[in-house]
Order: sequence, then C-alpha cells, then structure tokens
Amino acid sequence: MARYREEPPFSHEASEHTAIVLANLGTPDAPTAPAVRRYLRQFLWDPRVVEIPRPLWWLILNGFILLARPARSARKYAAIWMPNGSPLRVHTERQAKLLEGALADAGLRGVSVDYAMRYGEPSIGATLERLCATGARRILFVPMYPQYAASTTASTLDELARALLAWRNVPEIRYVRGFHDHPAYIGALAAAVRAHWAEHGRAGRLVMSFHGVPRASLDRGDPYHCECRKSARLLAEALGLAEDEFLVSFQSRFGRAEWLKPYTQASLEELARGGLARADLLCPGFVSDCLETMEEIGLECKAAFLSAGGREFHRIECLNERPEWIEALAAIVLAHLGHWRELEPPEESELALRARRARALGATR
Repeated sequence: MARYREEPPFSHEASEHTAIVLANLGTPDAPTAPAVRRYLRQFLWDPRVVEIPRPLWWLILNGFILLARPARSARKYAAIWMPNGSPLRVHTERQAKLLEGALADAGLRGVSVDYAMRYGEPSIGATLERLCATGARRILFVPMYPQYAASTTASTLDELARALLAWRNVPEIRYVRGFHDHPAYIGALAAAVRAHWAEHGRAGRLVMSFHGVPRASLDRGDPYHCECRKSARLLAEALGLAEDEFLVSFQSRFGRAEWLKPYTQASLEELARGGLARADLLCPGFVSDCLETMEEIGLECKAAFLSAGGREFHRIECLNERPEWIEALAAIVLAHLGHWRELEPPEESELALRARRARALGATR
C-alpha cells in the first residue's frame, strides 16, 4: 500500500489561495447510542484526554464505559439537538460562514473559511483534502479553544500533523495557540453579559464556569488553569465586578481523580444554601453552545441550584454568532495571517501568462 496519498491534478491556470480552518472538539452524528458510542470511542481513546496506561484503560473503556454511557449520553444529546443537527456543529459552521464574510468585508479576496472537528465529522483530514483540491496552499488552523490545554489544543494539533503525514505536497501551515487574553475576545464576552443583563436584569453573582481537567495536569505544567483564571479576571475587570460579585468554577468532572476546583455544581448548591436567590452563569471557555453548556449547565446545574434553595438561574448563551464575536474572531485571524494578507490571487490574465511561461519551459500540465 502506498505511503503517500495521490496528489490532485495540478494546473498552472489554478490560483493558489489562503484558507482558514476553524477546528472544534467534535460531536456525534446523531443523538443515538450507536453514534455516541462511535464518538466516545474516538474521544476517550485519545491519550491526550485520558492519561492512563493503555492496556488498563482499554479494559475500562471497552468493558464498562462504552457499554453503559452511550445510551445515557444519547438521551442528553436528544434534549438539546437542533432541527439541523448538533448545536456545536451548527454554530461552528455558521461561524465559519460569517467569518468568511467578515474577512471579505475587510478586503481579503480569495480567502476561504472552512471548519473541522477533532472527533467525528467533518474530520480534520477530510477538510484539509477538500481545501487542497480547491487550491489552498496556505492554511491558518484555528483551534476554537480560548484557553490552551494539552487535552484540547495540543490534541487537535496532533491530529493536524497526523493528517499531513501522507501528503507529498504539504501546504504552508500556521496555527493559533489560543486567545484567552485577546482584548477582542474579552470584549465579546463582556458584550454578551451586558446584553443579557440589559434584557433580564442582573444577578447577585456571576459564575464563570470553565471545562474541568484533572488536577494532575496543572501539577505537570499545563497552563490551562492559569489561562482560565486570567480570562476570568480580565472579564471581571471589563464588567467592573468586585471580587465578591463573581466566582470561577470548573465543570464536567469525570472519574474519581481530583479535578480543578471549585466544582461548578457544588459551588452553585453552596451559593443557594447561603441565600443567593439568583445566579447568572457564563461558560467563557466555550465559543459555541454544546452538550456541556446546554444540558449540563442549562439543565443539570440549574436543577441543582433550584433544589438547594435558589429561586432563579440564568445561563448566558455562548458567543455563537454574536457580531462582537465574529469581529473578534476576524481580528484574531487577521493578526495571525501576517504577510499572507498581501498574497492575493492574481488576475485571470496573469494566471494565463504564468501557464504559457511554464509550458514554454517544458511543463506538461
């Protein structure tokens, strides 16, 4: 079997261009147990996600988790599934289209924007193949995780590198490592909170809940915890919040090991028992609503807060397609494009001239 893939036909008349890939975590294809099982098998087998010796983890994953969890998770996905698909995929696809329009408005012609998922479809490899077939020779890869973590950002970059192993003609690649303290990102978060407060009033406490990771990752040097804290501090400053007006917490604990604290659900229950009547909760680490923000936070954590004595719970939606976020994303992308912005595709007449010159020098295509 050939090690390298067959390159698409080359044409001197073709215009090389720059492409941008928005890469998100992933989602099952459908809210069904078989689809969730396929997704979880790929997701949880990633050694970046679960750092347990492979033989032991294989037994746990295949002997226990993949037998019981898919059906439970499928019911949760069904509760938040949108008419046109998974919320994460729908929002990411919309963001890609809106970003392409924003870049065109900024004067960048010939720059295409696509999206991919680390787990599930569309895969990173398939998206790269599609872009290459259209003449993309410069690719800016944007993992959609504001705060860097080995289990998310690094894993996504692993898959990018793995997808290119079989390419002969590897495109020029740049990637965005993160944007946890980018002023435009912080500004977009602040705008979302202010808009929510303008419509619904303001709670006594703003909870900023980030995805959790094992505590051991912090001890081993992962910067995720520090970047979450910095994002929260900058957002609090932008909103003019005092220290007792916001709380940083971490959600989605999995397994028995200690994860980053404080835990979101336990914190909400404690706030309710302490007399807090209303809590507003924002997930700054997610730029698109998904199972964790809509079901875990919007349903489970809400129920826990109300059961503990709270009277009103508001989940502030993720950035999704907010104009401030699309503008922020465009600013982040433009900064990373650098001199690529000057490499606009040539006019048709110049392309034809290049082709004639190439053929005169002996080119056969």
